[in-house]
Amino acid sequence: MIKPKKLRKGDTVAIVSLSSGLAGEKTISWRTEQGIKRLEEVFGLRVKIMPHAFKGIDYIYENPEKRAEDLNAALKDGEVKAIICCIGGNETIRIMPYIDFEALRNYPKIFSGYSDTTANHIMFYNNGISTSYGPALLTDFAENISMDEYTVESIKKTWFSSEAIGEIKPADNIRKFGLRWNEENKDIERPLLSNQGYESINGEGIVQGHLIGGCFEVFNNMRGTELFPEIEAFDDAILFLETSEVHIEPKFFEDYLRAMSVMGIFERINGIIVGRPQDGVYYEEYKDIWKQILKESGCEDIPVLYNMNFGHNEPKFILPYGLKAEVNTKDLTFSILESAVID
Repeated sequence: MIKPKKLRKGDTVAIVSLSSGLAGEKTISWRTEQGIKRLEEVFGLRVKIMPHAFKGIDYIYENPEKRAEDLNAALKDGEVKAIICCIGGNETIRIMPYIDFEALRNYPKIFSGYSDTTANHIMFYNNGISTSYGPALLTDFAENISMDEYTVESIKKTWFSSEAIGEIKPADNIRKFGLRWNEENKDIERPLLSNQGYESINGEGIVQGHLIGGCFEVFNNMRGTELFPEIEAFDDAILFLETSEVHIEPKFFEDYLRAMSVMGIFERINGIIVGRPQDGVYYEEYKDIWKQILKESGCEDIPVLYNMNFGHNEPKFILPYGLKAEVNTKDLTFSILESAVID
């Protein structure tokens, strides 16, 4: 995988809306501005808003080519060192016909987002570029009161340092979901829930492999399209998956996971890490389904760590696509064994 260059204070990051145009809505502008302010004040970065990023929900939906135009321009802009998505959504895959894949390959840059942004990450992955399944502008950077230190430290270790990322410990606490993004709530801190840490739910031992995965629902929806990775991409991989705020019902979760099993994905991978379901919804049900499907697949020996702090969780750590990682179910540890960026 080709790695982007690391960030330094004073560097410029571009803001794009590749999924929902929520960041451009007037009722959300206070939060958009708060996220930008954190990029500037917490990390010492300059922020460049791409031309169509804040044009609102309707415009962004109706003009997928303009979304792609912003991404293409940010990739080719020599001043821009990183690209950060505003938020997820549900149809970023529509921008694919308009992507300048030559620019994508020739100008590797830090690229971050999660949820629907999974589809964008896979566009990069299929072209050999490592990106960050990580924070988005409206969620992590714009957290009420202040950013979570766990997230801040992950950003610094992943984007600002060319040293190996190393062990990623579980967050002590998880933010409660549900506080609406009304401006009158901006000075209300979301409650912190105690986090029990990583849980081993299948297999045992220590395994290593390259990282691939994303949001479970998006990953499922890409099946059968030209965007879904070739089956060989899963050989010796560490698969990472997490579910969204939709809280997919267990019966559908089981069906979709079984489809992945029938594709032969689980037979190829070395290990799995599973993100904590947002707000713990269906926590035990999902866990039981994972164990059931892996048993059906004859993959009861694959080490699986559960309740991980990525994706639809705040705080979160960053998962760089394609990098070598290690799952240790004996000591309940997870490590990324190389740097995500170069000098």
